[in-house]
Amino acid sequence: MKEKMKEFIASIVYALYEKGILKNHIHVASIDETIDALIGTDNSLVRFGDGEITLISGIASATQQGSSELAKRLVQVLESDEDKLLVAVYGVFEGMEHLHKNSQNFWKKHLLKFRKDYERYCIANKLYYNTFMSRCYYSMKDRGQCTQWFDKIKEIWKDKDIVIVEGEQTHNGVGNDLFFKTHTIQRIICPSQNAYGVYEQILKVCLTFDRQSLFLLSIGAAAKPLAYDLFREGYRVIDIGNLDMEYEWYLCKSPGKMALKKHEVIGRKENEKAGYCEYLDQIAVMIRGEKE
Repeated sequence: MKEKMKEFIASIVYALYEKGILKNHIHVASIDETIDALIGTDNSLVRFGDGEITLISGIASATQQGSSELAKRLVQVLESDEDKLLVAVYGVFEGMEHLHKNSQNFWKKHLLKFRKDYERYCIANKLYYNTFMSRCYYSMKDRGQCTQWFDKIKEIWKDKDIVIVEGEQTHNGVGNDLFFKTHTIQRIICPSQNAYGVYEQILKVCLTFDRQSLFLLSIGAAAKPLAYDLFREGYRVIDIGNLDMEYEWYLCKSPGKMALKKHEVIGRKENEKAGYCEYLDQIAVMIRGEKE
């Protein structure tokens, strides 16, 4: 009953914003506009999701412990207004008709609790880009555009030398064609949990790579300050988050969320056993966690 009441209140409050009775100041580009802004340009992208907003408010996320230092860095990036660094949030402020019912309920409750945080740190009436560009399958009510979106996303890194910064269990592009169009692939493997705990080490390693490389980041909340710092150092960076997982669900035509077997593979022997030899060859640096 309590949860139903929360959903009801969240829906009423959201409707007040939709009808203009309460004023929304956060404007978000479409998924297509976000992808198009990354094709044939040197724009970088950093994405914010619900996890980063909860970390700013002092609540740990599923993969990252909270800290005042991390919260300050997240706010710094969210408040930034750098030319060619596109900042993305989820496209949920000006309508949710494109989302399925469960996703709508989640976001309405999220905004009921955290909208004030967005309004505090986002620049009023600035155009933000759309975090759904990397979450463009599961939440969608109509999945008819997914093929077009994923095909366009692959054009972003066509013929590029890419450096993937990812967690040990992530395996971006392993077992699918997400990065088949790239020129070369190198990987920096980081802890799957609490990557921000070794942030300085990750940044130091990244700065040893050629500035002509395109960095793709998939290390949770730590990717936000990393994208910002690398961008300020002259690198092109795209925070891809869970794009690979969404792509796997799309390929399987999964009706909902599903676990991926490759996320259970840890260590050299297990990767060899799984047949991930090309993945192992692409690893340039392995960064261990704080207690390892």
